[in-house]
Amino acid sequence: MSDILVVEDESIIRSALKRLLERHQYTVTEAESVTEASQHELNRFDLIITDLRLPGAPGTELIDMAKGIPVLIMTSYASMRSAVDAMKMGAVDYIAKPFDHEEMVRTVGRIVDAQRKQKVRIEGDDTEEGDEHQPHSTLGDLVGSCEAMQRLYRRIKRVAPADVTVLIHGESGTGKELAARAIHQLSPRHDQALVSVNCAAIPESLIESELFGHEKGAFTGATATRQGLVEAAEGGTLFLDEIGELPMEAQARLLRVLQENEVRRVGSVHARTVDVRLIAATHRNLKQLVKEGRFREDLYYRLQVIEVTLPPLRERGQDVIEIAEHLLAKHSRRLKMEHPVVLTKTARKALVKYDWPGNVRELENAIQRSLILCDNGEIGTEELGVDQGDWQIPDTLVNQDTDTPESRAANGSNNTAPDTDELSLEDYFQHFVLEHQDSMSETELAQKLGISRKCLWERRQRLGIPRPKKNANGSTANATQ
Repeated sequence: MSDILVVEDESIIRSALKRLLERHQYTVTEAESVTEASQHELNRFDLIITDLRLPGAPGTELIDMAKGIPVLIMTSYASMRSAVDAMKMGAVDYIAKPFDHEEMVRTVGRIVDAQRKQKVRIEGDDTEEGDEHQPHSTLGDLVGSCEAMQRLYRRIKRVAPADVTVLIHGESGTGKELAARAIHQLSPRHDQALVSVNCAAIPESLIESELFGHEKGAFTGATATRQGLVEAAEGGTLFLDEIGELPMEAQARLLRVLQENEVRRVGSVHARTVDVRLIAATHRNLKQLVKEGRFREDLYYRLQVIEVTLPPLRERGQDVIEIAEHLLAKHSRRLKMEHPVVLTKTARKALVKYDWPGNVRELENAIQRSLILCDNGEIGTEELGVDQGDWQIPDTLVNQDTDTPESRAANGSNNTAPDTDELSLEDYFQHFVLEHQDSMSETELAQKLGISRKCLWERRQRLGIPRPKKNANGSTANATQ
């Protein structure tokens, strides 16, 4: 059981954080200040969580006082730059207040897990955990052995040493930030800070000030000069997640950073030179946003020097089992499970067949939930909760080795259909809908695909497949007369 020291002067926040961590099987010790914290033997803790601003000495004092013990800084958005400075001083990470409970638990679990791995290596284990069985199945925190992930690993290893801008594409939950961390860790800047910013999480009125800083008196409430997060990433890497949400004014300023390596604070007439590598990520179609006038074309072409695409989980085949087992081991350790937990055969089939609209993030939630609910050391479909009919992948894509003429006919296809081994799920969906929408109703199409009508409509919208228009006689406009 991991021991955590929480240093926070507000008793309500301190008590709430203690209850949260104790519910996740951590042992928690409380302190109101650095002075009170120093009365404990700091080296016995696995993690120290401290507020940045405390009565007396600041929380950053604990970084030097507890050498070798990771220190997680809590801070408000108003002092985010100070938190980045704390990371440069040696803090392992920072988290904004008010913090989301799931984010806090996830961050603590990641730090404690990394600390445990480091201790194992120090004690003489020469092999990296996770490299023993499949040395090519992981890269950083990314897990997967399918060909798409192998291509991704090779691309990351190739672009990481080159000091160029990288644009990461991928649906929500596919691990875009993990890919950015892998690029940073493999780059010459790995000893410097990786500053991560979710552009969608910062109010539009504050985004320019947060990114580029401001001068005293630049606007109402600007009572002091502040450094921006771009400057805070000096010498390191700036990761802008959901860059498609960046307002047009901020896009213009960011373009200046990329073109001239200069940043000008809000309200300042002077520019400052910065040395920052930019990694951006989005789940949006930036080309479409450019056409709609919602994203600058010149910025788009500056960003896409190197593009990296993360495949959705539904297109990664048996990777879902590999990731599930990785997450089982990770969260079993975190939850201090006394006995090993395994997936049943039916659960494995369900994992592969499920469509995973939330991708790896949804899978991790399912694994955590199932670990808590399972009995007798086995996880079945009921514990996983992935048997919803709305999100089932067609059997023709799950069991390719059992694809027969009879099974193809049962799923509404014929002998002239292309080999589904060479189709992705979305390719299959698009081909099937275009081939059969003239002869089938929306309900029949949904039934044959194994999804709901709502899901069919949503995928039509996403892939740009309009429903055929009906003629006056009730037939479709492009149907054979």
